[in-house]
Amino acid sequence: MEFTISQIAHLLNGEVEGDGFQRVNRLDKIQDGMPGGITFLSNLKYEPYIYQTKSSAVIVSKNFVPSKPVATTLIRVKDAYTGFTQLLEAVEKIGKNQLNGTEEPAYMDSSSSMDVDGYRGAFSYIGKNCKIGKNVKIYPHVFIGDDVVIGDHCTLYAGVKIMKKTQIGSYCEFHPGAVIGSDGFGFAPQEDGTYKNIPQLGNVVIDDYVSIGANSTVDCATIGSTRIGRGVKIDNQVQIAHNVVIGDNTVLASQSGIAGSTVVGKNCVFGGKTAAVGHINIADNTTVAGSTGIMKSVTTPGQTFLGFIGFDIKDFLKSYAIFKKLPQLQNKLKELEKKQ
Repeated sequence: MEFTISQIAHLLNGEVEGDGFQRVNRLDKIQDGMPGGITFLSNLKYEPYIYQTKSSAVIVSKNFVPSKPVATTLIRVKDAYTGFTQLLEAVEKIGKNQLNGTEEPAYMDSSSSMDVDGYRGAFSYIGKNCKIGKNVKIYPHVFIGDDVVIGDHCTLYAGVKIMKKTQIGSYCEFHPGAVIGSDGFGFAPQEDGTYKNIPQLGNVVIDDYVSIGANSTVDCATIGSTRIGRGVKIDNQVQIAHNVVIGDNTVLASQSGIAGSTVVGKNCVFGGKTAAVGHINIADNTTVAGSTGIMKSVTTPGQTFLGFIGFDIKDFLKSYAIFKKLPQLQNKLKELEKKQ
């Protein structure tokens, strides 16, 4: 794929400063740029590289003011990071649109349906009574169980498993190894110390524009549905337990986990290695910093939590300031005890 810089600027609604007739065919990191590539500058920590990069073009924000001459061609857009993201989306879309038809061997039960403009990779499996929408891309080794519904323009990368009765909206992405609808962790303790398996008979319902990362799992409900709201973004290696509800536009970073029957509000942010216990509610716009545990319901929207057992970030920082001084405080205490 090769485009002129002017064509890319038109795509991004940007303005060219320099030679717009140059052609680019590659996406570069700004520090490693070479002729024929295009890159971007949004974090000013990387500004020194724009004066030495050999990339043919750099996407920058309209308000960027260079402190010295820039040799490369600039594309000025409203926001450089958003502009480069648009370019990535366009490149990805071109690549996906080249995928269509069915590779052999692939299996789809005769009771299921899939739009003809989709793609089914080799060794993919689609069970009974499934309904799959327009322009869905199903990569090799994907498993789709019985009675699954998938909306339009979804992508299921290699090795994704979609278990029975799952319902998925449109424009969703599932990265390699994601498992949707596996059994929840349900076991009843018995008097003799053993555990009796509790059948998990519910399903998973996923709204539009959801992204689920590699090797992440969303368990089916015991009864009813585990629900993932519109626009939710889930990183790699995240665990969502049975009967959890994740509100719209909430983001969960890698290795975070939400225990069973917890309801997470809209527009929340969970950092890496965070956790929430089961059967609690977490208010809208809650931020949970990395490695923090939420042990009880959060009722006030907009709070930020930090700490192994999460509590309000301001209280945590005050406590941590004292914690760092404990050795000195202990010495002073010993001195006072000697004087008595």
